[in-house]
Amino acid sequence: MAGGFSDTELAQLRNRFKRDAGLLLNPESENDEKSKEKADSKPLPRLNRHSVFWILASISLTYYVDFFGVILENEEIKSWWFNVGLVLLTVCLCLALFCIVYLEWLKGIQHYDQEYPAIPPITTSAFIAASFSFNIALWPVWSFFTPVILFTQFMGVVMVISLLG
Repeated sequence: MAGGFSDTELAQLRNRFKRDAGLLLNPESENDEKSKEKADSKPLPRLNRHSVFWILASISLTYYVDFFGVILENEEIKSWWFNVGLVLLTVCLCLALFCIVYLEWLKGIQHYDQEYPAIPPITTSAFIAASFSFNIALWPVWSFFTPVILFTQFMGVVMVISLLG
């Protein structure tokens, strides 16, 4: 015994230091282990109960409240706020298409948020402002149900898009 350690404890400590030193000197082996773990793990199924629920809820709500009929024909909608919401939503969709189609598909940039760090906060801000605008515009029609209706529609669209991707 040297300093309170047995020979087996010293051997275990020595082996651990060798392994850790090997990982520090050869970091590819750690990445190889992580990539093997990723390859072994199964991806989550795109169609699950959660996505089916939101898609069916969105479809049912669209039918029940005559969503598109109300949007096109109702005179109570505050058109200025609705138009602001449409412009902001168009900004969000244009930025998303820029990221997905141009940066990811054409340029091959996978981490576009690192290449263009201003895109995520601009898109998020525009989307939040658009949701507020739509809520203000449609409040006279559906009252306190407006945020619930719009959130359900949003989730349904997101789930349909996730099935496509």
